[in-house]
Amino acid sequence: MSRGISAYLHDGESEKAFTISALEGQLLPSGKQLKLVANQIYQWHINALSQRVALFLKQWLTNLPKVIDLRGASLQIKQVSIAHAPTTYSQLLRSPIEKSVVDLSFVSPTSFRRKGHHFPLPVPENLFHSYLRRWNDFSQQPVEQETFLNWIDESVIIHQHRLESTKVAAGKQGSVTGFTGAISLGLGRAALANTEFTQLFYTLLKFAPYCGTGHKTTFGLGQTRSGWLVEQKAATAEQLITDMLAQRIEELTEIFTEQRKRKGGERTDRIASTWATVLARREHGDSLAAIALDLGMKPETVKTYVKLARKALKGTNEGAVEKRQ
Repeated sequence: MSRGISAYLHDGESEKAFTISALEGQLLPSGKQLKLVANQIYQWHINALSQRVALFLKQWLTNLPKVIDLRGASLQIKQVSIAHAPTTYSQLLRSPIEKSVVDLSFVSPTSFRRKGHHFPLPVPENLFHSYLRRWNDFSQQPVEQETFLNWIDESVIIHQHRLESTKVAAGKQGSVTGFTGAISLGLGRAALANTEFTQLFYTLLKFAPYCGTGHKTTFGLGQTRSGWLVEQKAATAEQLITDMLAQRIEELTEIFTEQRKRKGGERTDRIASTWATVLARREHGDSLAAIALDLGMKPETVKTYVKLARKALKGTNEGAVEKRQ
């Protein structure tokens, strides 16, 4: 590697122009070190975030060495594959939104820096701060950070997650507490009104597998993949019904909240949530008496709320669809 490209990789932009995974394969402990096993296959992922690094990798691949020396271990190169389709920042930004809820998997320990400590949780604001920093450094299409992250904080919904914490050694600063697992992200209904930020939200989710997540992505941390790669437990029928009810309550709450915000009023959130709960449970087949008992209301009050909620729903797109059907 030339001195020029080496200096660029390590001392260039505030963000490193590449990510790299740890060596993946069978590793055996040997004292305080890990030892490779002879005649085993190992994998290594490298992503380039700038044109200069991408061109260097292209040149390297066209004149591929037969062997890589890694701390005294000679590794024969058997195969090179393109893990993520080559693209440009402009192409990512123009790519269509394929689905409203997107899954990301964190396949190596992932962590953020927060007030001088490791923060091992995928809070949306932290996730997108991580992606936006790289985007602003390399895309030549920078976005005002504070405004976008405030929108993220108000708009992003975590639909589900399955995460585990872990400690790992990374670089010169000792161990890092991180997380691995998967998460499903989407946007609230009101957020879709901002079409520019909505497009950027989905663009950055597509960018995540290229740039990695969090800090120390040049030490193997934060390796990110599209899709849900964590094994899911089979849901029981009861759990499926419960999930459907919760999703319906969430949908109705958004609708009623938007309606009441237009009308004004201080109790918007509480009323919207109550209407959504009683209507969803009635649609679910629960009796007025059962709903009243659970919510600590009189059955007559629940009945009134159901009527008001149904009337409010008729004036929405959902109500119009039901009429046409």
